Parts: sequence; C-alpha cells; structure tokens
Amino acid sequence: MPKNFKNELEWRGLIQDVSNGFDEEASKDSVVGYIGFDPTSDSLHIGSLVQLIILKHFQQCGHKPIVLIGGATGMIGDPSGKSKERNLLSADKIDSNISSIKKQLSKFLDFDTGNSNSAIIINNYEWNSKLNIIDFFRDYGKLLTVNYMMSKDSVKKRLTSTDSNEGMSFTEFTYQLFQAYDFYYLLENYDCTIQMGGSDQWGNITSGVELIRKKNGKKAYALTCPLITKSDGSKFGKTEDGNIWLDRAKTSPYKFYQYWLNSSDEDSANYIKIFTFAAKDFIDNLISEHNEAPHERKLQKFIAEEITRMVHSDADLINVKNASNILFSKNTNENLSKIDEATFLDVFDGVPNFSMNNDDIINFKTIVDLLDHTNFFNSKSEIVRLLNQNSISLNKAKIDSSFKLSELNFINNKYILVQKGKKNYYLISVS
Repeated sequence: MPKNFKNELEWRGLIQDVSNGFDEEASKDSVVGYIGFDPTSDSLHIGSLVQLIILKHFQQCGHKPIVLIGGATGMIGDPSGKSKERNLLSADKIDSNISSIKKQLSKFLDFDTGNSNSAIIINNYEWNSKLNIIDFFRDYGKLLTVNYMMSKDSVKKRLTSTDSNEGMSFTEFTYQLFQAYDFYYLLENYDCTIQMGGSDQWGNITSGVELIRKKNGKKAYALTCPLITKSDGSKFGKTEDGNIWLDRAKTSPYKFYQYWLNSSDEDSANYIKIFTFAAKDFIDNLISEHNEAPHERKLQKFIAEEITRMVHSDADLINVKNASNILFSKNTNENLSKIDEATFLDVFDGVPNFSMNNDDIINFKTIVDLLDHTNFFNSKSEIVRLLNQNSISLNKAKIDSSFKLSELNFINNKYILVQKGKKNYYLISVS
C-alpha cells in the first residue's frame, strides 16, 4: 500500500506551509502535482535536490509528478529571494540548459513506465510562446489585483530592501502572474491540482491557486518545504569553490561525496531524513548508534554513500570511497592505481606538483637526487635524514636511502605520490 504523502514529508521535516484542503487532495489514490525549475544553469545543484526528492516521494506514494522547466519564465527571472534583477538568458542558452537538466532528472524519477503515475517533463515555453499579450492581460491579468500581488513577500522584500536601489522592473513583477498562469494551464490540460516548491515560492504558488479559483472556480492546492540551512549559519550547498552541483563536470563525485562526509553531526541528523529514502525506524536507530560513537561518523558515511549513489552511480561510489581511504589507510601502489585519474587528482588538488620527463628520471643516480630535484625538500641532508627516520613514502610505501629508481611504479602510468611524515604530500607528474 502506498505511503501517505503528507505524513511522509511531515516526519522528514519537509513541510513549511500547506493550503487548506491539501491533506484531503493528497490522500486520494492518485493525483497530479508539479514543481517548476528555472533553467538558469546547465545543471541543478543540491538545493534543487530537495525538490527532486519531494517529487520522488510524490511518485512513490502513487501520484503523478510533473517537472515543469521554465523555458519561458526563465527568460523573465523570478524575483523570489533575489536582492537584484538577474541577467536574462538568451533563448539558445536556455535551450542548452534544459537539455542538460533533462538528463539529470531521469536519475530520480521514473519516466515512460507505462503506468498512470509515470513522470513527465514539460517546458512552459510551449504555451507561453503562443500567448497574445493583449488577450493574456485581459483574460488573466485582471484576475490578480496589484494590491494582492504586492502583498506577497517576494515582492515586498524587494521593494523594501536596503540592499538594492534598483527596485523591481515590470518584467520581474509579471513573473508571479506567469507562474500563476502555468498552474492554471497544467490544471486545465493535465488535471494537475497541486503545486509544490521551496518556501520562497509560497506567494507565487498561492497566486496560482487564486487565479484558478477566480478563472474557473476549481480548487487547487499548494505545499512548500523549508529552505535548508546549516547549523553553523553558513549557506547550505556552498563551499569555498561555490555551489555543489549535480553535474560531475561542475562538482566531481569525489568532492560531492566529501561535502556530505564533512557535515556536522547536527546537520547530518536532519540530512538523513531530507536527502535519503531510509525508513523512520532505520534512521532513528542509526542516529542512536551515531550518538553512542560519534567519532565513527556513521551518519555522515551513510548519507554520503546514499546520495552519491543516487546522484552519480554505484561505480562512482566505490571509486570515491577508495579514494577517500588514501589519506587514512595503508594503501599499496596497486590500490592507488585502481582510482581513476580524475578522482586521484581531486584527492590531491592543491598539493605541490612538480612535472618531470620520464627520460630524465633515469639520469638520476639515487632517490635522494630525484627528490632533491623536485624542490619539495630544503636540502639533500634533510632528505637523507628523513629517509633514515623512515619518514618518506612513495605511493604510500615507506622507502629508505637504498631504494632503487628502477623500482619506481607510476600511478595511472604518470604520477608519483611523495609523502613526508603523516600529512605532507607532493605529486610528481611524469610525461
């Protein structure tokens, strides 16, 4: 028997606001609901991941999810949560972004299954591009008063913000009306009665509910989830390098995995409910186990594994787990070589690097001469001393001054990992 959608979101902390009647509507055997995504980038990020997971819960509860791509509204720009107007994207750029995003969606939702609740993707450019502006404002613009639209937080915050003197353009102001019309269109053409989104979308979504009520007297329903925050006050989904993206070209699987692995205990207790599909009893038990031995980081490891597998693949998870063990275990050259080159370089991103020609290596008489040539060490005497102290490793294997260059093995046929002591790493790139 399918789970109750609202109950499932509630215990996971994924409900901020719901409109009247939502419970009864979502309790039906099967209803249609949607979430909109503006194609402002060629990849979704982990902030968008919350919405994708909500849609997946929706489908698992027997309902039909619609992913609405804002090909038209993306050209206007949503003012919600923004202190200034965004740069508008060209039609070609938006089309390119939509194509990339569609590939990511199939990892989360079941499309073309032949079942009644098979997910579908729709681009709102399909109907908005055919609108006649005079007819649109006459038939729909008159249904939402300026006073009503200005009462929404997304508008009020922009108009009263001290962060920007730019105000709000008419273009942005109309976004609310266009999103409301999307909801109306989906209800009329796809029997879609529910719209969901982040809490910053409450004003836009309820405007759709109001437009539908005034236009045809039908009932529609709204649900929003809280915006995810971090316990230390820093922005969720952000690092020093920027956003955590779902696209591996923007955020590698290794860095993606590490983001979740480095979450605080407090955040992890929330993330496991929000970002995984584990059952409540399992989650409660795992949190208890974690609290008894927090140093083992059971919560973080489970979350990192589940989300990396979901966003990327089982093979990527195996690869990044192997890579993560490099710094904390005794790996052999054979184990290091099993890690693909991109992940290996991610692990040692920022490590001092020295490039060397393979032919030049054979000209060195000893390992001391080779290491001295890299400038990783202060002097030959330091190298000799550290070798005698058993404090230098090549590719995670301890060496001494008797080490022969002929015994050198290259990781991925082109790298030598040099380690001084426990924490100092250097990389020799061989070409």
